[in-house]
Amino acid sequence: MKSVDFSNIKITGGFWKERQDLIRNVTVNAVYDRFYDTGRIDAFKFDKDSEIKPHIFWDSDVAKWMEGVAYLLVEKREPHLEKIVEGLIDLIEKNQEECGYFNIFFTVVEPQNRFTNRDCHELYCAGHLMEASVAYYQATGKRRFLDLMCKYADYIEKRFKIDRDTAFVTPGHQEIELALVKMYEVTKEKRYLELSKFFVDERGKRKEFRYDWCKESYHQSHIPVREQSEAVGHAVRATYLYCAMADLALRYGDKELKSACERIFDDIVNHKMYITGGIGSSRAGEAFTIPYDLPNLIAYTESCAAIGLVLFCHRMLLLTNDVKYSHTIERALYNGFLSSFSLDGKSFFYCNPLEVLPSLHKRDEELTEKTINMPITQRVEVFECSCCPPNIVRFVPSIGNYLYTYDQNSIYVHQFTESTAQIDGVTIEQKTSYPQSGKISIKVTGKDTTLYVRIPEFIDTYEGKTENGYAIFNVKNGETIELNFDMQPRLIEANPLVTFDSGKVAIMRGPVVYCLEGVDNGPNLRDIRIDKNGKFTEKIDTDLGVLALECKAYRRKPTKALYAPMSNERIEITAKLIPYYAFANRGESEMQVWSLVE
Repeated sequence: MKSVDFSNIKITGGFWKERQDLIRNVTVNAVYDRFYDTGRIDAFKFDKDSEIKPHIFWDSDVAKWMEGVAYLLVEKREPHLEKIVEGLIDLIEKNQEECGYFNIFFTVVEPQNRFTNRDCHELYCAGHLMEASVAYYQATGKRRFLDLMCKYADYIEKRFKIDRDTAFVTPGHQEIELALVKMYEVTKEKRYLELSKFFVDERGKRKEFRYDWCKESYHQSHIPVREQSEAVGHAVRATYLYCAMADLALRYGDKELKSACERIFDDIVNHKMYITGGIGSSRAGEAFTIPYDLPNLIAYTESCAAIGLVLFCHRMLLLTNDVKYSHTIERALYNGFLSSFSLDGKSFFYCNPLEVLPSLHKRDEELTEKTINMPITQRVEVFECSCCPPNIVRFVPSIGNYLYTYDQNSIYVHQFTESTAQIDGVTIEQKTSYPQSGKISIKVTGKDTTLYVRIPEFIDTYEGKTENGYAIFNVKNGETIELNFDMQPRLIEANPLVTFDSGKVAIMRGPVVYCLEGVDNGPNLRDIRIDKNGKFTEKIDTDLGVLALECKAYRRKPTKALYAPMSNERIEITAKLIPYYAFANRGESEMQVWSLVE
């Protein structure tokens, strides 16, 4: 299967157009301003006398922002943004050493410790700079940044693969592996692909540096990658590694790597993924844990991990053409990823919990250390570790990457959004207000085409010709096909082994997970019981601009007694639910995805 690059797709309206416009008009500038305020931008000046000490990953924060700008330039040139990027490239060129090395922290702060500390993100930063350089070259045709990063890649190859004189062999935080594949694709220099393979092949073959508080599995270095079957360790590092494994499996025809990726994916979606598509449940190591350990209140579920899961699934889709990867992309897109930034585009979550109890944040006010560490209740504009905001900036403009694949005979439609795509001599035009509506119109012009249209995971039965989860249409040139998926809200149960959700339900409408918020339903959401036989009413919430649901529910009668005999008396109420991605946009409030049912 071949991917259709987002540069050949124009999002013309609807859900994702609104969010792309938000990134272009608000978010890209908001993130830059905070990076400027915190010293990340000026750090590229390599001022050793600056009062602000650069952090080990500041290169990568800015690099992701630069990559996001490059993706925005694909559709429309933005002179003020392009000028900023060119200025940063000037500084990279000025401060890159003759050998090719470039890293702010290990030049300004600890030049004596280059390539000595595996977990200090040198290769991670290098990878994000490489990805940014590829994106900027593809968007503008300007090679300077790419050439600088080729020089850096050559130096890394010399030190790690040829001379082997570094204190570690594989990166502590994976990222350069998939970046090198992109470098290979654009330069056709096979050494970069081979260097990526070297880093992947060498992982798990020896003991390397790790923190005292973690095991080798934290870095996915516990065993060689082809022997791995479970998603373990730091969730972002893991998904970036799995992306590289899938990239190499595709380009080398490596069946062992492919099988390992399939096993790992199955472990994620069957044992370790939230209903939102969030992954990495534990704050300890930002990591995967044991099967079915999916707590809601302290869910870590880093925004970057949701992005990493989408990137991994897309690569697996190219490898296997299995519809389950598109299902998972959709789940993460509309929920676990989308909750990561505010509706006004200015603030962000690092963690995306499935329940919020603000009162618990005050329980340890008299202690010097909190006894329960929970995610913040409101999004903020910048973090000390601010990897997620620029990741959002680069992800949303490139959302078109996940819509289509094709082979010599057919075009596959995986995601639904109002758009126009150019695919192998065919123009595909989608008209839809999905996910608000299940109606989708797809027009084909250019030549007769066989279309495979994904039947969403929430559709139980489909009338028509199908194959492996796709509806099949033999479409004549100029013909339009119409689909109408049922978007009726439905109650979802978790596996009984997910003890945190036992006896509870979540509500989904189409691909969107819904939640209760205290601002709509009052305090003590845990006492609300959804009527399992009730009907849902749909209406637009004008304040949030989202489709809300209302349904019959029940509360217990208020009482002053701390304990009392069980009573079956209930007060009937109308519960209001909003899309999970829209929570925490109206001030601090309780929130929950999973509710009791009656």
